[in-house]
Amino acid sequence: MNYRHAFHAGNHADVLKHIVLLAVIDALQRKDSPFFVLDTHAGRGRYLLQGEAAGRTGEATSGILPLTGLANVPDVVARYLRAVAAANPVGALLAYPGSPLLTAQAMRPQDRLAACELQPEEAAALKALFAHDARVAVHARDGYAAVRALLPPKVDGVRYARGLVLIDPPYEAQEAEYPVVAQAVREALERWPQATCAIWYPVKQRRSLQPFFRKLEGLPVRSSLLAELLVRPDDSSLRLNGSGMAILNPPWKLDEAIAPALPFLQKTLGEAGASTRLEWLQREGG
Repeated sequence: MNYRHAFHAGNHADVLKHIVLLAVIDALQRKDSPFFVLDTHAGRGRYLLQGEAAGRTGEATSGILPLTGLANVPDVVARYLRAVAAANPVGALLAYPGSPLLTAQAMRPQDRLAACELQPEEAAALKALFAHDARVAVHARDGYAAVRALLPPKVDGVRYARGLVLIDPPYEAQEAEYPVVAQAVREALERWPQATCAIWYPVKQRRSLQPFFRKLEGLPVRSSLLAELLVRPDDSSLRLNGSGMAILNPPWKLDEAIAPALPFLQKTLGEAGASTRLEWLQREGG
């Protein structure tokens, strides 16, 4: 694998993914009982926006950067911006927090995170980031295999009934990745049926996603929700036109929480032909 998320840190896909991620975690916190998060493709946890990789692509300039300093943003977006700012205590946006850091910032003392990263250099950076946080276990291993090894979650003798499985692969195998993702989600649900599963996916040409959505519809879940942001028409397979989050067993009223963010992001980050999507693949009782 040659993928390095540093080249894409803070882009429009990260913005959508992390707004949804934090909305799910906030929903989990409504109950006092602890929750567990498995992040299967965690990366290094923090990315320097002025670093060589991020500076080379400049993708944050069409993602997080236009959002900073804006007033009158939707609550769910404001919550995300506060979380990004909390990872930059110097008062300037120097680094972008990845999903494991955003998750850890939001967790309570009783909650736990298992963050998996296969690439040795990235895994070493992740371990250094959480070296002093006993709530976080970093695993230098394949995230798909971790689904079988770490679920259902039990840490220090404590079983976790509630939680989240975040699957955010680089899709280096492109469309061949989708069946692997679907199988991993099936295994996760077989081992931990009550878990919420959140899957990030790229949108280049939407028609290529239909077989993946059909596989998701066949999974044993109460409901499944799709949230998408396209910053341009999905008419090219050569670039990332947008992305989506498929949330299986979503927390109650998650759709209402994230709905205001989508038209705001379309207006703020979108080019001509930008669009959003928020719809149920399956809905309990529907």
